[in-house]
Amino acid sequence: MVALCLLLVSLVGCGGRAAADPVPAEVQRVLDRRAEAVLGRDRAAYTRTGTGAGFGNLGEVPLAAWSYRVTGVDRTGDTATADVELRYRIEGHDRGPVTTGRTVRLSRDGEDGRWTVDSDRPAKRSGQQPWDQGAVEVVRGTHSLVLGVGQSAGALRRYADLADRAVPAVSAAWDGDWARRVVVLVPKSLEGMAGLLGSPASSYRGIAAVTTGETGGREQAPADRIIVNPDAYGLLGDLGKQVVLTHETTHVATRADTTAATPLWLSEGYADWVGYRDGDRAPAEAAPETAGAVAEGRVPASLPTDEDFGFTADADELARAYEGGWLACRMIADQWGEDRLDAFYRAVGGHEKRPGAVEDAMNEVLATTPEEFTARWREYLRAEFD
Repeated sequence: MVALCLLLVSLVGCGGRAAADPVPAEVQRVLDRRAEAVLGRDRAAYTRTGTGAGFGNLGEVPLAAWSYRVTGVDRTGDTATADVELRYRIEGHDRGPVTTGRTVRLSRDGEDGRWTVDSDRPAKRSGQQPWDQGAVEVVRGTHSLVLGVGQSAGALRRYADLADRAVPAVSAAWDGDWARRVVVLVPKSLEGMAGLLGSPASSYRGIAAVTTGETGGREQAPADRIIVNPDAYGLLGDLGKQVVLTHETTHVATRADTTAATPLWLSEGYADWVGYRDGDRAPAEAAPETAGAVAEGRVPASLPTDEDFGFTADADELARAYEGGWLACRMIADQWGEDRLDAFYRAVGGHEKRPGAVEDAMNEVLATTPEEFTARWREYLRAEFD
């Protein structure tokens, strides 16, 4: 019996428990060495861990942190597929890390038993990173960092200039605490934008830019990125380009106070209000769809719903949703003051859930009710556009 137990101990142990699979730990060690090589800009050390594909694409990206965490391994003989969490931070810009899923395939050398990386790709339902699409060109602005793929340095410098003007414009309007710097990603095309977002290109056709990030974030929240659709953005005039970058920068600034309680008419309307705040564009020029509807006697009955902001909605309806939110925020700034608008935004986001958030904030900050506010907003539209 003792001999039998000694024989089995190397397989399952005397207690009948299966021995721990060493492969996940071995894969983790390989990826730890790979991460060290990325941060050390050591191509030779990187290629010793496996394929060197993509290493050069990272060349100019200023990284403050880069690490992998293996969450699962599926092994078949001398090959393995690992589910991996990549976490990284951009130096001087990210308070918290970007976290994204990767699928890493490895093989093991039959002679020395070492695992090496054969491929490293975005996991299903995870977006690409800029370096997955090609060599990253980096342009630094006073308040911005622009990472581009397939774009000229001159084009990226123009994005940095726009972002550098957007940051102080947002700071002048929003009195909350924020980093006062932005990271802008400029892919080669709409398809590149969709790849970064992990979504079909059709979802963003006609959308000039979006901002990624986690609402309600604080110091350790995932980092924000402004992602540009160069196809749609390039069709805009100078004012339109500035408004878009200022709008998206506003989302970065207000991220900590934007929660599940914040309706889209407020978050998108506030961002548009900041975007247009320093301009002299007349309301009828900035809100042509709403102006036309009101002139025809079709005054909106209610504030836009979240569903009205869906990217797949009718283009005119989507435009009216954004315009309606902007005009509501503009009305608050005009009739209650800009400080009250900021306070209202924070008060709504201070609720954990949507029910009651707008109602309570309107009562506490604006001394009104949703019904009274909506009636006042409808009258405001008539006064502007009739």
